[in-house]
Amino acid sequence: MQIDIATPAMLFPAISLLLLAYTNRFLTLATIIRNFSNEEHDDNTQAQIKNLRLRIQLIKRMQIAGVGSFFLCVVSMLAIYLAYQSVGNWVFAASLVSLLYSLWMSVREILISVEALDVHLDGIKNIPTNKKS
Repeated sequence: MQIDIATPAMLFPAISLLLLAYTNRFLTLATIIRNFSNEEHDDNTQAQIKNLRLRIQLIKRMQIAGVGSFFLCVVSMLAIYLAYQSVGNWVFAASLVSLLYSLWMSVREILISVEALDVHLDGIKNIPTNKKS
């Protein structure tokens, strides 16, 4: 299959938006982590911290794979421009695989964030309410 230089270039806006979304996720988690106090932590808080650590690692992998995909798109365009069509095709395929991995990590992080909300809700459920009768 022959691709032209415009094919890898079409991924630039999509990859850029993904990296922006990943950065926003990272910044949100960083804010949450910084807002944790050094007070006594119960089991619920420990579960949340464990969850946050895992999510940070996944976001790091997502970002690395996204940047790798972007990098490989540029290399693919360069190879095609220099008339190394076969190399350009294979590098572009590698770029797509890297993008696919990044998206899979994103799905995993979303699923873990839903678990984090469940843990948080369990913690709220266990807080005694002060009802005045």
